Amino acid sequence: MLKIAITLPDAISGEVATIRRLLADGFDIVHLRKPNATIDYCRQLLGGLSVAERSRIVVHDYYSLYREFALRGVHLNRNIASLPSDYCGSRTRSCHSFEEVVRYKAEVDYLFLSPIFDSISKAGYRSAFSHEELRRAANEGIIDSRVIALGGVTPDKITYLESLGFGGVAMLGAIYE
Repeated sequence: MLKIAITLPDAISGEVATIRRLLADGFDIVHLRKPNATIDYCRQLLGGLSVAERSRIVVHDYYSLYREFALRGVHLNRNIASLPSDYCGSRTRSCHSFEEVVRYKAEVDYLFLSPIFDSISKAGYRSAFSHEELRRAANEGIIDSRVIALGGVTPDKITYLESLGFGGVAMLGAIYE
């Protein structure tokens, strides 16, 4: 099961060490999501990582950093809505409904489905899916190895999510709270 860490949206002190620790402690990929940080901060952060560590980073903001630092891939969102035709890295996206999963799954390597549980990092961001809805989506093949559970995910919930057929988990609040 894929384990993905997502960074905090702001620039924080000691972040190079935090990303190194996450990768060393078993996270497969780190999503660098920095909508509240400058490109210069992100450039400095990525410059502090090794080539091997950068190959495990997916960028959410500042597409130019993907090429500049030979990153793993790009997360499609309002900041990066499309990719050039010659792009060959990993493609990811976030979805908030089963309909979006069905619509976008074929276009990406994996996608996040959220919020699965009540968010830890976003107050008032409640779970959007019941156990029955998740089970039905799994039985219909909507949830599969390319769908990553996000939202309120903690280590104790991984076995449950794996039983539903999720291909991985993504964590933000459980890491930083």
